[in-house]
Amino acid sequence: MSARLVIMGPQGSGKGTQAARLSQRLGVPAISTGDIFRANVKGGTELGNQAKAIMDAGDLVPDSITNAMVRDRLAEPDAAEGFILDGYPRNAAQVQALDAVLAERGETLDAVIELGADREELLNRLAGRAAAEGRTDDTAEAISRRLAIYAEHTAPLTGAYAQRDLLVTVDGIGDIDEVTERLMSALGSRVG
Repeated sequence: MSARLVIMGPQGSGKGTQAARLSQRLGVPAISTGDIFRANVKGGTELGNQAKAIMDAGDLVPDSITNAMVRDRLAEPDAAEGFILDGYPRNAAQVQALDAVLAERGETLDAVIELGADREELLNRLAGRAAAEGRTDDTAEAISRRLAIYAEHTAPLTGAYAQRDLLVTVDGIGDIDEVTERLMSALGSRVG
C-alpha cells in the first residue's frame, strides 16, 4: 500500500497517536520532525550538530536545516512507498520545500489530515499528559504559547491545502479507535 500524507493539528489533538496507528494500517513510516532532530543529533550528522548548537542556544532550528533533514529522511528506503509526516510542514516556506522534494521524486501528497479538537479539550489533554509523563515543559503558559504559534503559523496552511483539494478534516475527539476509523474512512480512496 502507498500513502503520502501530512497530519496536522494543534498540540494535544492526537497527531502522534494517530500517525502511529495509520502507519501500522497503511504500512508506511510515521515521521515526526522531533524524531528526525533526535536521530540527527544522536547520529552526530552535520545537520544534527548544526541543529544541536542552535537548540542549545535556545533558538528555533531554521527552515533550511529542518527542510534538509526532512529531505534526507524521505530518501530512506522505508519511505519509498510513502510516509506520514507529523509536525512538518509548519509554515508556508516548508510547504514549498516539501512540494519541491516531492516534485523531484515525481510524487505528490495523497492527503493532508487536519485533526480537530476544541481549545478546552486540548488544554485538558495536555495538562493530563504533563501530569502523567512528568513533563515540566507542559506548563499552562507554555501550552497556551504553543497553541497560539500553531494558530498563527500552521493553521493557515490548511486553507492552502484545501484549495489544492488535499485537506481531509477529522474530529480528533473521542475514543482512539473511533478516531482511527474516522481517519481511515475519510481517507477512503486517496490511499492504497
